[in-house]
Amino acid sequence: MNDQPFLEFVFEIRIKVEPGKGFEAGATPKGWRRMIPITGGSFEGPSIKGTVIAGGYDFQLLRNDNVMEIDARYVLQTDDGALITIVNRGLRHAEKEVMQQMANGIEVSPSLYYFRSVPQFETGSEKYDWLNRAVFAANGIRRPAEVIIGVFKIL
Repeated sequence: MNDQPFLEFVFEIRIKVEPGKGFEAGATPKGWRRMIPITGGSFEGPSIKGTVIAGGYDFQLLRNDNVMEIDARYVLQTDDGALITIVNRGLRHAEKEVMQQMANGIEVSPSLYYFRSVPQFETGSEKYDWLNRAVFAANGIRRPAEVIIGVFKIL
């Protein structure tokens, strides 16, 4: 098959979180569960810009194999008032010591961990309907008070 997909940069999301302000359900049959509240942020790309509305959550599951499953759900609002929901699921993993440093709020180099996700968007806006009609991939950087997500459309 020669129809290789390509990636087109769409936008970068800067999600604000409060370090140490998450909720932990603790050890479950699936692993260690915690929820991190999203307190705001911004996003911007060549044809779209806006804010991250406070109130979303990043549901995390640290599996027994030291892989973090990410399931983040929040709302974006464009500068022209359109609302876009996002469900962003992915994986983050690294050596055990690096994962522990991140859990303790210590910033580590993104080169030391793998952080990829598949965001899905939904909007009623005709202007941004293209978000409803494509598949996207993303890479992430985890900082103590911020998560940076680069979103790419798969062509």
